[in-house]
Amino acid sequence: MQNLLVTGGAGFIGSNFARMMLERHPKLRVVVYDKLTYAGNLANLADLGPAHGERFAFVQGDIADATAVEAAFSRYDIDAVTNFAAASHVDRSILGPDDFLRTQMDGTFVLLEAARSHRIERYLQVSTDEVYGQVMTGSATETSPLAPRNPYSATKAGADLLALSYFTTHGTPVVVTRGSNTYGPYQYPEKLLPLFATNAIDDQPLPMYGDGRQVREWTHALDHCSGIETALLHGVLGEVYNVSSGEERENVQITRIILDTLNKPDSLVRPVEDRPGHDRRYSVDATKLRSLGWRPQHSSDDGLAGTVRWYHDHPEWWRPLKSGEYLEYYQRQYGARLANA
Repeated sequence: MQNLLVTGGAGFIGSNFARMMLERHPKLRVVVYDKLTYAGNLANLADLGPAHGERFAFVQGDIADATAVEAAFSRYDIDAVTNFAAASHVDRSILGPDDFLRTQMDGTFVLLEAARSHRIERYLQVSTDEVYGQVMTGSATETSPLAPRNPYSATKAGADLLALSYFTTHGTPVVVTRGSNTYGPYQYPEKLLPLFATNAIDDQPLPMYGDGRQVREWTHALDHCSGIETALLHGVLGEVYNVSSGEERENVQITRIILDTLNKPDSLVRPVEDRPGHDRRYSVDATKLRSLGWRPQHSSDDGLAGTVRWYHDHPEWWRPLKSGEYLEYYQRQYGARLANA
């Protein structure tokens, strides 16, 4: 593996992964391919060119554009792919699923066709624990049934199955990872932790869905990235690997950490109408990935509070994002809910 294409690499997890691979693999060239939608941010990559020179390249493009994808594969002699590119927010998939279908399904198809025709060494499909649906007891393993319950998770499950079908049908060297809730610096402020943290910093209400007792496993972005790296380099072709710290927190607990870290009052919390079909609990078993030697390095106790402090200390990164398109989305999603709270 010499030339790695990281699609969606200007986003939250993808940019962390691109940086990690450049730092850990000095002979590797990383090509970030990103459409630069609202969640893609060139500021996330600003240090990579100066630090790594010709070992880093950026291409702006849509993974559903076959001509653009083929051009990137050919120009950079791509021999491995990690596909982070996705429309990724459940709330947005409920408001409008079109982009989710195009990116997850059409885009994955285009990438798999390019991977097949160029006979690359590895193709890793980055997925989510949400494809298993809500897991009320125990933990889902890689062989558990897929039971997605919203347009986001349904399109991710479809992309997983499409990728695995290319392994079976064409021998395309596919590996799939399914990660749990991921947190860390540089996450677009529509997700729970950065949304609540940045709202609390500005003494704005925190719109808490329902009773806030929804359960998620919280994994630091760097641990998620190292799990993907492990699966990319050492995973068995045609296999799926769950990536999770296994550390569960209810949304009310995450909110408590945010308020305590920022020394903000409970009165900022505003219970609002719940999301339609809101999954109550996700939980996955990452034993299979651990058997390859992977271990998370960040405890959620320290990592969550540290991430909140990062948002407090870096308003120059997130304040420009909370304008324009973001404000329009925020009003659509929370305006009536907050008014009726």
